[in-house]
Amino acid sequence: MAAARRRTPYRILLPLANPRTARDLVRIGAGVANGRPTEITALGIVEVPEGVSLSEGATQARTSRRLLQRVLAFGDEEGVELRTLVRIGRHAADGVIEAVGEEGSDLVIFGWGGPPTASQAARADAEATEMALAGHRTSVRPVFSPTIDAVVRESPCDIAVVKQRGLDRVSSILVPVRGGPHAELAMRISRDLARRFGAKMVVLHVVPKGVGERAVEREQSAVNAFVKENAGSRRATGLIREATSVRQAIIREAANHDLVVMGASAQPTNASPDGRYLFGTLAESVASKAKPTVIVVKTKQSVGLATFEELRASEGTLAHADAFVERSRSLPVVVDKWFAENTFHAHEFSEIRKLVALKERHNLTISLGLPALNEEKTIGTVIKRVKGALMDRVPLIDQMVLIDSDSEDRTVEIATELGVPVFKHAEILPETGTHRGKGEALWKSLHVLDGDIVAWVDTDISNIQPRFVYGLIGPLLVEPKILYVKGFYQRPIRSGDTLHAEGGGRVTELMARPLINLFFPELSGMIQPLSGEYAGRRELLESLPFFTGYAVEIGLLIDILEHAGISALGQVDLERRIHRNQSLPNLSQMAYVILQGAIRKLEERHRIELLTEVGRGMKLINTGKDHFSLEVREIGDEIRPPILTIPAYVERRRALKVR
Repeated sequence: MAAARRRTPYRILLPLANPRTARDLVRIGAGVANGRPTEITALGIVEVPEGVSLSEGATQARTSRRLLQRVLAFGDEEGVELRTLVRIGRHAADGVIEAVGEEGSDLVIFGWGGPPTASQAARADAEATEMALAGHRTSVRPVFSPTIDAVVRESPCDIAVVKQRGLDRVSSILVPVRGGPHAELAMRISRDLARRFGAKMVVLHVVPKGVGERAVEREQSAVNAFVKENAGSRRATGLIREATSVRQAIIREAANHDLVVMGASAQPTNASPDGRYLFGTLAESVASKAKPTVIVVKTKQSVGLATFEELRASEGTLAHADAFVERSRSLPVVVDKWFAENTFHAHEFSEIRKLVALKERHNLTISLGLPALNEEKTIGTVIKRVKGALMDRVPLIDQMVLIDSDSEDRTVEIATELGVPVFKHAEILPETGTHRGKGEALWKSLHVLDGDIVAWVDTDISNIQPRFVYGLIGPLLVEPKILYVKGFYQRPIRSGDTLHAEGGGRVTELMARPLINLFFPELSGMIQPLSGEYAGRRELLESLPFFTGYAVEIGLLIDILEHAGISALGQVDLERRIHRNQSLPNLSQMAYVILQGAIRKLEERHRIELLTEVGRGMKLINTGKDHFSLEVREIGDEIRPPILTIPAYVERRRALKVR
């Protein structure tokens, strides 16, 4: 029973050039999982030409994600979990192979439009030549397409190419066989599709014309045995046909069925002198000419010893993709690719009910923490707009809590009147003591926020909108590999009564981003590393140390980079944020604390001491009417350990799970 609960989902990847053709591919994917839970990922690839930064693909990636959203309804129709994924690359094939590794895919299903027209063939020739010059082994004229051909040659997992001609009604499936591992895969897929559609199976074997009655009987017995061994409990019959042309015999018989599933020929992929051999000319010809939909399948090739020596990892389907990643990456490319793939816009997640469905499908809860100190002018608006849209009207947020840092105005009173629980951060986990600062409030808030996903939003925002919250949560629900999301926005600055469109974020642009580019270049694509709006998965947040004050944002980013890698980070455009701007002396102290925090992280990384005791104090310049003076002030954050190391926290989490 325990083993049944732990069954690994059957993971299927659908690279889609045109989402409108996806319905039948999803139907096929839903049918080939062999009774196991199924996860289907619809993949969009954005190709960025050589010589252009991969980061330029960010806008196209957003468009691709929007188009792929149309495919999600097909998953609901078929009763399977379907998610979308967009990847950036120079060539679509590389993106597919990399996605196979990331997703741990068992099967890739390609849709194929058939042999190209003359103009398409000319364009394909040019694409294939370009890929060959880039080091991809390919023929001058692609068999299917440059992308499909390149992925098939790599064989990162089982592959199916579907020549789509409709699947409205499937009552009979033809399975031409000649033996070999690909035939066994074709039988398994046919058996599963027959179960899905309630169809019969006809297993066809063609023998040369005139071989004689006894030879035909032997072949019939062999086919019957093959059917018995591989068809399971499905209705299946073996059929022998004598013919001078195997191809013509299969095509003629295919006209009597609704679907054809056949395996590649058993010869190696380099059997043809011109390198065109992929599935074998027979399978490729049948796919082109037969009347019904044709699925041609090919098993994953074994990885040889020489290949293993070139790979960084050796875990099944990850091997080829990991090798590709390692041999083609440099830091600028990694950052540009991350920027394009992991930069979102809040509008992508504006269909809040879909987010709620994702939350419920994955059995997740979401908490929102509101850190506050004397925010009576804005706290009411923040609570009303977010609570009304995301709790009262649509239940995206399960818990909202105000974390107060000893406000002296009506902040606490307003929140209480609006039905939001209030905790003073000094009174949370009192046995651990307390410190001043936003980071301290966030660290302690993990003890009272119960959600699997925790989001924090500053409470001094005067133009707050629900997108400030659902924009942060959306990537975490849509992209399982993303563990932490930061917001970014346009930041106007107020001068007197005038609001200027640009000029905010002075510490970010003058100190934080230059610092990051120098010492933590992996984070150089983060647009606003110090933004106060972010969300993360609890299992990550509870394992991280927290600075107690201004350095909390940069400290979390650096630690997440160290522990989970850049792919765990995402950022989302929240458009425009208007808030209270601070004075230059205050910003100077803020910058000093953040710089201290970053240097302490450098000390941890390189095991060296960079800060002296003298360097931990800041000399502030006091100006009077006729004189200047220096004041030395001890400024700096403390570091809280991962809250998972606090016994009271662990005990509370254990109690919540028991409930």
